[in-house]
Amino acid sequence: MSFLELPEGLAERIVQCNSTYTVRFGVRLRGRMYSFVGWRSVHSEHCEPVKGGIRFAPDADAEEVEALAALMTLKCSLVDVPFGGSKGALKIDPREWTPQELERITRRFTQELNKRGLIGAGLNVPAPDVGTGEREMAWMMDEFRRANPTDVINARACVTGKPLSKGGIAGRIEATGRGVQFAIQSYLGDPRTPGIAGRRDLKAATVVVQGFGNVGYHAAKFLSEEDGARVLVIAERDGYVANPEGLPVEALKQHHICTGSILGFDGAKSFPGDMTGIEEACDILIPAAMENAIHSENAERIKAHLIVEAANGPITFQADQILRSRGVTILPDLYVNAGGVVVSYFEWVKNLTHIPFGLMERRRRERRNHTIATALERMTGNPFPAEMRDEFLEGGAEIDLVRSGLEDIMRSTWGNIADLLEAQPELGDYRTGAHVVSIRRIAAAYEAIGI
Repeated sequence: MSFLELPEGLAERIVQCNSTYTVRFGVRLRGRMYSFVGWRSVHSEHCEPVKGGIRFAPDADAEEVEALAALMTLKCSLVDVPFGGSKGALKIDPREWTPQELERITRRFTQELNKRGLIGAGLNVPAPDVGTGEREMAWMMDEFRRANPTDVINARACVTGKPLSKGGIAGRIEATGRGVQFAIQSYLGDPRTPGIAGRRDLKAATVVVQGFGNVGYHAAKFLSEEDGARVLVIAERDGYVANPEGLPVEALKQHHICTGSILGFDGAKSFPGDMTGIEEACDILIPAAMENAIHSENAERIKAHLIVEAANGPITFQADQILRSRGVTILPDLYVNAGGVVVSYFEWVKNLTHIPFGLMERRRRERRNHTIATALERMTGNPFPAEMRDEFLEGGAEIDLVRSGLEDIMRSTWGNIADLLEAQPELGDYRTGAHVVSIRRIAAAYEAIGI
């Protein structure tokens, strides 16, 4: 807090979680009663509703949930979406239960959250996290609607990350991975940054990705297929695969879906049980798995020029110090993986307005663009370039508008961080800069309401 001038006591107020609820409930399954424990932590209500994912994990605990809730507060503030921070978890290994059993467990958890006002469009809006996805969000929304039959108008906005058929939004699944891509592009496109060893082009840049779930897969796919980067290594919990010519990400994903593992893929060399994949030399390392993947014991062996934190807290405090002392640039999780909450915000707005993005404007834009193209052809006497025509005449589907909005927020947020570091170079690194931008906004919100 030495870089901030806050009124006395406000720093302590911002640090503390407002509340953490522990819920314990039973579900009759397999002929007996099973007991489960879950948590929902509300870190800050300076903006409401509060927002944050719910994870299903066997090693979840209250302390982790509180830490992640605090991170959500900072993240929402940094990208300037009007949410406070929250987080939830259920101590469970989803792989041990059938889909039918998971549905019953999820619905009971939702009932417990609803009793305590911990779910609702204007109160607390969950989203997917580790171990959860569209399916679980659809179950939660349906259970909330059953418990609140009079709240028909805004019930769909009680969670985000839902399937499209249940009020979700196009682009939500790819959002965090797409945000990683936009974060890297924003960094490389800023002449005030050192780039990657002086280079500012992703074409042929080498990439190592740890974690091949939703975030890691989409980040690797977009960087390789759209930006021309070479994904050399993808690491998972059971080992890693490597190809110096670049991995075909989509083919590897299909192999992963079919076999349950990235190992044994024909287009790469497999290293079963080897956890050192992240130590391979590369331009960009993207840790997109769980917390503390890079720690004091392996930080010295990391050979990346740029680390992009797609996961929450993938670098420990000690490892961060080691990496920065070696000149490694780190783009912080607070910024990099904010794409998920940004597009969740878009989904929440869509559910509250009951109008899909682009519905009122798309055909008008198509007619206008067609008129412009026709006018250019008449003025020049030449046909409009065929390779550009379809894209130019397209009025913009919902996913195009979502990607445009996400890119704009990621770019503007990067500008805020870079501008602050330029004005206050003593901050030293992008992580500190991001936190200062975020905390200043939270402090201003508290002061505005008289706290």
